[in-house]
Amino acid sequence: MTLSAFIHVQHLLGTGHAVRAAAIGKALAARGIEVTLATGNLLPPTLDTSGLEVVQLPPVKSPDAVFNRLVTLDGDPIDGIWEEQRTAATLKAFTAKPYDLLLTETYPFGRRQFEFELSALIATAKEQDRPPLIATSIRDILVRKQELWKEEWMADQACAHYDRILIHSDPDFVQLADSFPFADKVEHLVRYTGFVGGGARPEPPEGLGEDEVIVSCGGGAVAQGLLMAALEARPLSRRAEDATWRILVGHDNSDMAFETYARSAGEGIIVERARKDFPGLLKRARLSVSQAGYNTVLDVLIAGVPAVFVPFAQVKETEQTQRANALAAHGRAVVTPEHDLSPEKLAAAIDDALALPRRHHEVLLGGAEKSAEILLDDLKARLS
Repeated sequence: MTLSAFIHVQHLLGTGHAVRAAAIGKALAARGIEVTLATGNLLPPTLDTSGLEVVQLPPVKSPDAVFNRLVTLDGDPIDGIWEEQRTAATLKAFTAKPYDLLLTETYPFGRRQFEFELSALIATAKEQDRPPLIATSIRDILVRKQELWKEEWMADQACAHYDRILIHSDPDFVQLADSFPFADKVEHLVRYTGFVGGGARPEPPEGLGEDEVIVSCGGGAVAQGLLMAALEARPLSRRAEDATWRILVGHDNSDMAFETYARSAGEGIIVERARKDFPGLLKRARLSVSQAGYNTVLDVLIAGVPAVFVPFAQVKETEQTQRANALAAHGRAVVTPEHDLSPEKLAAAIDDALALPRRHHEVLLGGAEKSAEILLDDLKARLS
């Protein structure tokens, strides 16, 4: 009997949520499971979704880092009619055939803006003649909420409706309790998978990236300050002024913005779009400069390259700062705050980071494969 899985993912600014969901989907597909990936935003062009059936839901995004409103790709605010259409599209995709597994990425530990859709999806799943296993997939660190009741609501929803909580972290590195005050309430559902990522990626052409400073920003939707500082920091650095600096501009930046960065590049600086061979560049690089998103930090850990992190921390965001500080505590990186970043401060942080020893941090990897194993074991137990 062929098993089937339905994965729902919604990314708003960064691409990490979609990358993790696709990786888990591919790991399930590699084990013979038919996987449908329903995405609520456009997937990044660098993402490999081969082997998955991708369903494009009516796309929506956050226009800024405040995350207090949602807009269509044309910038129009969503309304009740849009919500009804989005919910109908999701339920149509989910009820197209029976599914043995429903995996919601982040929800209920985030994405409460989509409760109109996801609560309906969960209710529909539980009403099936043969309800699927219901699981959630969450990253290493959650964004803290100012209102404690929201976090308790998350725990209550998980306990009421979910069979499994997958946490994509190394518990020796960071645990759910580090960023979620009700971790004990859901402990019986939790399994740690290790970090998701680090899979096969193309190698860069010979020599490319060798002894370079690689500046990256993921999708790049909220990285203007980092990119502008990096364009001016090279001549200010004592330890990296002789290196080639390769600045990778994410695909969430418009062509106009990209051209502006490219025209601003001085001597020894290459500006290009984000690359699929980014992990290979890091392995050859002298230094990595980036924000502290989940996937980028994982690539840095695997490469063993010294790093400067400028964590995204606008408005109420705490996740990247907490992740970056964890690496700094292990002697693996230098952290410089985003709010007062300047070319001078970035250059100083780069010099400090290049004084760090180059070593790999022994962190638990293989999170996508481990997630697939856990979910398959849960399914087999249910079917036996």
